Amino acid sequence: MSHVLQEIASQPECWRRVVESGAVGLPRAGERVAVIGCGTSLYIAQAYAALRETAGLGETDAFAASEYPAGRRYDRLLAITRSGTTTEVLDALGRAEDLPTVAITGDRTTPISAAAQSVVDLEFADEKSVVQTRFATTVLALLRGHLGLAPADLPAQAERALTEPLPEGATEVKQLTFLGAGWTVGLANEAALKLREASGSWTEFYPAMEYRHGPISVTGPDSLVWFFGEPPTGLVDQVLATGARVSVSSLDPMADLIRAQRLAVERAELDGLDPDRPHNLTRSIVLDQP
Repeated sequence: MSHVLQEIASQPECWRRVVESGAVGLPRAGERVAVIGCGTSLYIAQAYAALRETAGLGETDAFAASEYPAGRRYDRLLAITRSGTTTEVLDALGRAEDLPTVAITGDRTTPISAAAQSVVDLEFADEKSVVQTRFATTVLALLRGHLGLAPADLPAQAERALTEPLPEGATEVKQLTFLGAGWTVGLANEAALKLREASGSWTEFYPAMEYRHGPISVTGPDSLVWFFGEPPTGLVDQVLATGARVSVSSLDPMADLIRAQRLAVERAELDGLDPDRPHNLTRSIVLDQP
């Protein structure tokens, strides 16, 4: 069994460990917060930022670490980094000057411990696979719990997601589109990335209401459109009219992400690919310094 499959299966227990736990240094209610990450961590940052701001707990912006605007005023900078070694994250923390900083990482023995003032250690959720699954979702479970926005049955829903059937025809379609709204836009982004990384699939992601403004033009009988959360009124019918397949789940959107992770691995294995070692990717991007 691949590392990533084992890591996907461990998510319910990882979520249980953090959903009601406390963590030092996480943003306080009312603070203006910037959240940074790269790749998967960026998409988790997007989901958290939308959840926090919508809940009225403070203005919250998510940035790719390389795009963090150090000159903008914030009360706290939160960095999400599985490896603790990503160059862009360390550089952004270095540009934060006197701003309180906190990092959530899977390895606190790395340079991140010196770069951030506070470190939340999720070593138990670290991964052997290059492809991120359980670390990212455990970070979001921690953050949702800290916001008081994690359903009590979230780990149980994760267990359901490990066994619920994948959408009919999902392994055969040529094109997959993931749609979300609010905080689930970040999940749609992440699902599309998982399918691209692990299986090389043609994937796209959009805010659901934007999908009709052009992207629907590539949808057809060889497509699957996957909604995270409740679809906008009338959109499912419009998708079905193209001949595409549709996925709408009653699961919490974060649990539904597990089904997308499973699909990524299944499509990779069907194509003879190693889902633990995607083409042209490494566990961490460490750049040569000028």
